[in-house]
Amino acid sequence: MKKKRVLAVLLIKDGVLVQSKKFERYQNLGNPFVAVKRLSEWASDELIYLDITDQNNSLDFEQSKKSFLDIVNQVSKSALMPITVGGGIRTIGDIEERLAFGADKICINTIIFEDKGFIEQSARKFGSQCIVASIDIKKVGDDVLIFSEKGKKLIKENPFDIFKRIQDDGVGEIFLNFIDRDGMKNGYDIDLINKFSQNIKIPYIVCGGAGQWSDFKEIFDKTNADAAAAANIFHHIDQSMYLAKNYLFESGCNVRKPQLLEI
Repeated sequence: MKKKRVLAVLLIKDGVLVQSKKFERYQNLGNPFVAVKRLSEWASDELIYLDITDQNNSLDFEQSKKSFLDIVNQVSKSALMPITVGGGIRTIGDIEERLAFGADKICINTIIFEDKGFIEQSARKFGSQCIVASIDIKKVGDDVLIFSEKGKKLIKENPFDIFKRIQDDGVGEIFLNFIDRDGMKNGYDIDLINKFSQNIKIPYIVCGGAGQWSDFKEIFDKTNADAAAAANIFHHIDQSMYLAKNYLFESGCNVRKPQLLEI
């Protein structure tokens, strides 16, 4: 049986590692290289590396982009796990650039809605396994809405239609990111995840709300998600990823037995 995965998400804003809350409040955490080294040592299954720099308001977006790509290049040389890279991707050339700098997979969001042929084009060129679609979700009252541009732009398209379209176009994996749970430590939205999963026929990752190790276990016990991802929870506890996976392994979850490494 295919093993479930636990993924760490690192957010880079203007070249600095940050933690976020609801996609709108950010706190600087410092050096991204230190975080990657630790997560490698602590047995993270994969790493999702996202550049969330504001392309419209950054004082020097091109310099920030160069800094991010330099980070990806350096990180890929030391990381002992696959790396998914996202943020600011608008062209096939952007994908080629990130793969050349060491990314294993590419995570796309805004371009999914700006160019509805982009997934098919990129999947044909690089393979479906390389393309991850990030879908940012937010509850507003009784409505479940999809946003792009880092949670700023409402997408007037039914979520289930989006899932069908991107799967038909050949995306290899879906990254479900719950905006209203981001940084809140109140657990994953199990009911909504299960509702969405009825229309998802490919591997999918869930992110947003992890506040304790048992939240990961709940994902694997109560949904058919292929992976649970989190950001903030891994930054403030020594050996955090190892402890999370060891908890899951000893609880009987279908995860790889963790092993602390020295690099």
